[in-house]
Amino acid sequence: MKADLSNIKNIIFDLGNVILNLDFDASIKAFKKLGLKDDVLSGRSVFPDSCFYEQEIGVITPNEFEKKIVELLDNGKVTEEQVHSAWLKMVLDIPPHRVRMLQQLGEKYNLYLFSNSNKTHIDHIDIEFRERYGFEFSLLFKKQFYSHEINMRKPDLGSFETVIQLSGVKPQETLFVDDLIENITGAEKAGLKTFWLKNGMEMVAIF
Repeated sequence: MKADLSNIKNIIFDLGNVILNLDFDASIKAFKKLGLKDDVLSGRSVFPDSCFYEQEIGVITPNEFEKKIVELLDNGKVTEEQVHSAWLKMVLDIPPHRVRMLQQLGEKYNLYLFSNSNKTHIDHIDIEFRERYGFEFSLLFKKQFYSHEINMRKPDLGSFETVIQLSGVKPQETLFVDDLIENITGAEKAGLKTFWLKNGMEMVAIF
């Protein structure tokens, strides 16, 4: 299945599992090894404890998040550095073929990034990308929007309206690509055209 790019001038990409490979289970396993219980970790992208949500919308800092997890563990042995390492386990790589596709698309369309993320992960991604490819990840896009910076997250309608306003795009000329159906639904409510990158689909293949 190909994305419909007729009358499209802008493309807004999700990050995780669209551009960036993720393994949520890797962080969950790492946290469990540290002693975090199932009532804090429920799997995939859903972490019930409020501290996960709060860092994603920038209410708490990465350091405050790590301190909170140490408090939840309450065993006196786990360090904030270990929590930091466990939290990064889910972040894998951005493959070269996706980088090339973004560069090619960037010659024809205005590219944007909109991700529910957190400062710890984004700082790590930026460093890893720079070391691997020799240039800044941000240069692939006209502008990046992260939930921890705009203090809102997908699929909230307000988050999409904010991205539309700050980017200056016209929704009817803009394609939004995401792997989660709830985010696709939120984008459609904001008037964006959408493509749902279902499990097993490859971003490069839809273009």
